[in-house]
Amino acid sequence: MHHRPVRRSFMRLQAGKWWFTNKRRLKWLFGSRKLAKMNKELSLPCVVFTHATPLIRPLRNVDGWLQTNKVTNLLLAAAKLNGIVLMPGETFSYWRAIGKPTRNKGYVDGMVLFYGGYKAGVGGGLCQMSNLVYWMTLHTPLQVIERHRHSYDVFPDAGRTQPFGSGATCAYNYLDLQIYNPTNEPYQLIVGLTEEKLVGEWRAPQPSNYRYEVFEKDHRIELKPWGGYVRSNAIYRRTFAMEDGELLGEEFVAGNEAVMMYAPMLEPV
Repeated sequence: MHHRPVRRSFMRLQAGKWWFTNKRRLKWLFGSRKLAKMNKELSLPCVVFTHATPLIRPLRNVDGWLQTNKVTNLLLAAAKLNGIVLMPGETFSYWRAIGKPTRNKGYVDGMVLFYGGYKAGVGGGLCQMSNLVYWMTLHTPLQVIERHRHSYDVFPDAGRTQPFGSGATCAYNYLDLQIYNPTNEPYQLIVGLTEEKLVGEWRAPQPSNYRYEVFEKDHRIELKPWGGYVRSNAIYRRTFAMEDGELLGEEFVAGNEAVMMYAPMLEPV
């Protein structure tokens, strides 16, 4: 990202959204991928990986009601995702499973990241769910075949426990998260909310033979000629044998590059 980010006009943004949204719908209708479906009757016993993230984070100058409303939106999305079984050869599509967030379905205004800032939008906050599912998937044999990075780093880190850029942004329906099951076993997604956290699991019929470590390399903050700062890194993954801990391999996962919308030395409060 060597040049200043380009600001698009409202009409340009709307036209682009219409084009990519309908392009995705055509893929859903006529694509060859077999998509995962809900299976409430099947309950897989073994937890392959579990993770939880706080529902409320301290974000500078953000109205509290935006995060409170986010909880409502996450509850509705969790009801659509909880229990989905990804069979061998199937693909999980985040937006195909959830559907379009609308007021008629009970979704409310939450925080939506937009061009380096944020605004209120119906269904806002669902990126927390896609972030969670993406991070959990990196700790399984499942393959992420579509994931989109954030183009802007909007808020300073606040108690970050994961590498920068280890999430997956989402926007209905053209910025999707898609996961393919290349194994010979089904995997089941379990998600829900406690009073304080969004929690999730990937489950399987039997314990995993592998353990994964996800980490970053080459984390940089650079001042660009146009006067802004860009933050970048690369996400990697190591695979270990569960039985004896032997390192089996290391692989590149994704690269990230985002324009920072705050001073690099700003305290994360």
